[in-house]
Amino acid sequence: MTTVTAPPVADRPAHRDPNVLRWLGAYASSMVGDNVFYLALSWAAVRAGSPAEAGIVVSVSALPRAVLMLGGGVVADRFGPRRVVIGSDTVRCAAVLAVAALLFLARPGLWPLAALALLFGAVDAVFVPAVGALPARITARDQLTRVQGMRGLANRFASVVGAPLGGIGIAAGGAAAAFGLAGALIAISVPLLVSVRIRGLSGTATAHPDAVATEVEDAEAAAGEAVATVPLGPPPPKAPETARRTGAAAWHDLRAGLAYIRRHRVLGPLVLAIALGDLGFVGPLNIGLTLLADRRGWGASGMGWVLAGFGVGAGAVSMLLAVRGRLPRAGLVTGSACVAGAVAVGALGQASALPAAVGIALLIGLLAGLSGALCGALLQTQGDPAYLGRVTSVASLVSLGIAPLSMPFAAAAIGAWGTGPVYAVSAAVCGLGGVVVLAFPALRRAELPR
Repeated sequence: MTTVTAPPVADRPAHRDPNVLRWLGAYASSMVGDNVFYLALSWAAVRAGSPAEAGIVVSVSALPRAVLMLGGGVVADRFGPRRVVIGSDTVRCAAVLAVAALLFLARPGLWPLAALALLFGAVDAVFVPAVGALPARITARDQLTRVQGMRGLANRFASVVGAPLGGIGIAAGGAAAAFGLAGALIAISVPLLVSVRIRGLSGTATAHPDAVATEVEDAEAAAGEAVATVPLGPPPPKAPETARRTGAAAWHDLRAGLAYIRRHRVLGPLVLAIALGDLGFVGPLNIGLTLLADRRGWGASGMGWVLAGFGVGAGAVSMLLAVRGRLPRAGLVTGSACVAGAVAVGALGQASALPAAVGIALLIGLLAGLSGALCGALLQTQGDPAYLGRVTSVASLVSLGIAPLSMPFAAAAIGAWGTGPVYAVSAAVCGLGGVVVLAFPALRRAELPR
């Protein structure tokens, strides 16, 4: 294989690196497409069925994410994150455009929407770990914090732009047009990703875009095949030998990834802290905020102002990290921000006046954005790139797979006990994440590379 040495990445900040900017453009386009897609899915489901049925269709994508996310991390590490992201976006684009054509030609009801939501969730299970593992393959370690800030800005951009674009699509041609727009936006990401150069795990850039296999990955694959020869239980009758070997190797890779996280002095407690923070945070800032605005009489516009405050705070932190590229005492700052953010979450549940709630939401955005971005940067810089797909899958399992399934329980709890107690419990869970960060010396003292 012919390889070329990458330009000195440290001399070219990520925000000036054309390779990183191509990746950022692909990521932003895909995320805007996601936002348009979910708006179109909600609209089409409400038009085709009852509100309860529409709610099931919209939330059903969380189930395959919860079930398949860990396996998605294995796929991302085995086949290379760039290849997996390209394949995922291609599948998502084709599926969305197919449903758009179906809705344009007929009125098929809820079943194609439910099938599309399930497919999106299954593809997300491999897409999310691959997206998490990709930055370490396109830039140097000392630029990963800046990349996290740039990624946060792309997420804020997608949130702000996606909903209006989806609304325009629905107004222009109904759900079919909105789905078509979502598919086109996702399609834009594919050629951009194809043009992204991948750095090998040893620090070199490959001349061919698909040459992402490294000596470390080869060694892992060989180890997986060796383990596959050990009997792991009675095989299914007449199962092909290749399928048995592949399944055993994948199971070995998953176990190796979990063991790597468990034994790592920083990643183990960091993944636990992320899980606790996400579990406590998702309910109050989703269904909980809707119910809080309704009980306080703020209305939809008031809820929009609260969300805007949160978005401004999170966007400001992303901009800070994108410009500075590094913050000192990353572990200590992360834990402190988690604890302070948890106090702010509890205070939001007690707010009665809308201006106070907007101010608290701004503070939550700043603190949660800071802790979330630093957690992501620490995952990227502390983890071995050969394991980052699996590390990301474990870190994302709660926020994207388990926490969304808990929202009906959060809504029921608010109905039984009110917003104040539920927000207080959620704040306590978030705060435990910060306590975990501060309680483990290796994580508390963790620094980002210079």
